[in-house]
Amino acid sequence: MKLFLLGFRASLPMLLGILPFGLITGATAVATGLSAGQAIAMAAIVFAGASQLAGLQLIAGGAPLFVIYLTTLFINLRFVMYSAALAPHLRHEAIGMKALVAYLLTDQAFAFSLHYYATTSEPKHKTWFYLGVAVAMWLTWMLANIMGVLLGARIPPGWSLDFAIPLTFMALLLPVVRDRPTVLAALVAAVVAVLGHSWPLNMGLIVAALAGIAAGTVAEGLKR
Repeated sequence: MKLFLLGFRASLPMLLGILPFGLITGATAVATGLSAGQAIAMAAIVFAGASQLAGLQLIAGGAPLFVIYLTTLFINLRFVMYSAALAPHLRHEAIGMKALVAYLLTDQAFAFSLHYYATTSEPKHKTWFYLGVAVAMWLTWMLANIMGVLLGARIPPGWSLDFAIPLTFMALLLPVVRDRPTVLAALVAAVVAVLGHSWPLNMGLIVAALAGIAAGTVAEGLKR
């Protein structure tokens, strides 16, 4: 429980960025034509803001179902890499706990937990820190989506809440960019993402992630 509360408290500054993200997602879902129940169920089942927004945009544009599935799959492929990085720390857990960890996996839970694991000598109960961060993110995400669904179009455009979304991811990125390989990986991924922003099926994101990984791996190899 101590580590759970530690993780929960560690996530608190990041929750301010999650609130506008969830508000936008909930409001967009209703504007797209989903009912309040469908919008809230989507937030709970998908629980992935970037893919939810992309899917909603494709639904609004009348895209075929397989395109929606494929796009959201590509966007969420990063969670495969996250899982691989977390697996050594959580491999002792039972299958039920691993399923809960997988469901609650977010960019924030991954980044906070991996940073904590790298800076602590405590070998036991690592899952509880992760759950502290992840549960805080889930509760905030659901609350923000529900607020967005209820407020809907009444959110003034002048608030520019969408600006909080990139800021949230930047706040996650900056603490882990500590040396030449990570700086190079971040720069390469950023450049490719910008160049590929208009590629179909949001492929620019996936190619950018792979390019960043490749650049960081090469730089790490040259450093040795």
